[in-house]
Amino acid sequence: MKRQLVTVFAVAAIWAPPQALAQVRVVADVDYIPAGDYADKKDRLDIYIPANATKAPVILSIHGGGLRQGDKSGQTFVGQRLASAGHVTVVVNHRLSPGVMHPAHIEDIAAAFAWVKKNIARHGGDPDRIFVIGHSAGAYLAALLVLDPRYLAAHALQPRDIRGVVPVSAFFYVDRPGVAPDRPKDTWGTDVTVWKAASPAAYITRNVPPLLLLYADGDDAWRRDQQGEFAAALRKAGAADVETRVIAGRTHNTVWSEMAKGDEDTSRAILQFVTRLAKTTSH
Repeated sequence: MKRQLVTVFAVAAIWAPPQALAQVRVVADVDYIPAGDYADKKDRLDIYIPANATKAPVILSIHGGGLRQGDKSGQTFVGQRLASAGHVTVVVNHRLSPGVMHPAHIEDIAAAFAWVKKNIARHGGDPDRIFVIGHSAGAYLAALLVLDPRYLAAHALQPRDIRGVVPVSAFFYVDRPGVAPDRPKDTWGTDVTVWKAASPAAYITRNVPPLLLLYADGDDAWRRDQQGEFAAALRKAGAADVETRVIAGRTHNTVWSEMAKGDEDTSRAILQFVTRLAKTTSH
């Protein structure tokens, strides 16, 4: 049994709900794949728990970094911001390239989601109201998790086990310029067929859970274009709840990092989305 670290943060007032200063308890370095150990704690997650949480909505957050860098240790602002608003928030690590290639990254995220689904009730969360968010490559993984059913099926789960998804500055077409053709080939390999199969857009369906696509006005043009094309394809397929929203005055990085400042546009949009869906019956 691996030791779990528990820390209590009095969240700064800028993160707190208007009515009170929130206190967040953190259960750190939970091993979501206990059968083995990954280097650098890449099989670990941190849980940010609001005070007195009972059957609270749950947000699982996936960091960016091109599937090649990043760590949950740099994402404390996400956990604190969202947990202070009343949501149990899970910030997860996954293995990185070049140490592994696709599909290892998404397999890790599916395993993390399965752990949350099975165990989050013990930490005050509602396993029937789990939302998945992510930034950049983490947003890509969030979209792939909810659209390609194979990865959740490996854990006897389905996309409908996810209540809603918020990819922030994602990409959805791996085979397009800006993604696999222009990136190191030890992430998705060199086979264009694999690139297409690794794309969330390859699994468009009308039955996808609700999606809020956020992106920055300062994102690269190719990334901005993918948002509109992907949303249009989902709507054409009959998906009932798909929204795109541009976050003004942000770059690709600051559309996420500005959450550290508290009540700003990205976190506000995420929280509005979660609050709306948390009040409704799952589809």
